[in-house]
Amino acid sequence: MQRQQLVRVLAELLQSESVRDYCPNGLQVEGKHDIKRIVTGVTASQALVDAAIAWQADAIVVHHGYFWKNEAPVITGMKKRRLQALLANDINLFAYHLPLDIHPQLGNNAQLGRLLNAQAISPMLTVDPVGVVMQGEFSAPRSLADVASLLQQQLGRDVLIHNASNDKPVAKLAWCTGGGQGYIEQAAAAGADVFITGEVSEQTIHVSRELGIHFIAAGHHATERYGVKALGEYLSANYPLEVKFIDIDNPA
Repeated sequence: MQRQQLVRVLAELLQSESVRDYCPNGLQVEGKHDIKRIVTGVTASQALVDAAIAWQADAIVVHHGYFWKNEAPVITGMKKRRLQALLANDINLFAYHLPLDIHPQLGNNAQLGRLLNAQAISPMLTVDPVGVVMQGEFSAPRSLADVASLLQQQLGRDVLIHNASNDKPVAKLAWCTGGGQGYIEQAAAAGADVFITGEVSEQTIHVSRELGIHFIAAGHHATERYGVKALGEYLSANYPLEVKFIDIDNPA
């Protein structure tokens, strides 16, 4: 596949040009013209770049790329080393942040809902008009411990649990992958019994306790592995591309 064809395919699939974001979505670093092998991963860290070089990839597709709003614009230190490795090996870097959070089938939120086996999924909160927080229901109420156990099994890691309301059963849930802890008040207002996200802040537990909504922080990295993985699987199933998902472990 030619590079510009992949640019168009991903832009159309993820509708990236219609989303206001904190970084550029799409091709961030230009590499070779023809693309046959793609590495997918959560973050374009040096470890992922090195793994892509070792696998002789032509492109990398990630959720967390480079050139974030308000970051220093200079190319020095860590940023210089990452870019130097990509350019020296002629590897394309594609990154999709919010477009990969919100895609209704392949997105991080959609994939987490699938892992939770949630029913009646719909946007709980939209912003410009991105569906950043999702809501759904279980077919039958479950205990908070059961929900946490399901997450731990699916994600392969321990999760932080705050039981806010004397083991109140969970029928309705709300979630936002990654750093979505700031939406807990909106989740409580919408009647969710539990709010699931990636990270926790100090004030999150107080809000959980005082509003009586259970809270689970399951890891920023862990909750955002599955969108880019699903995107890679879509590409390999529909185009003559060899795609490999590489998970660089991150406990955060």
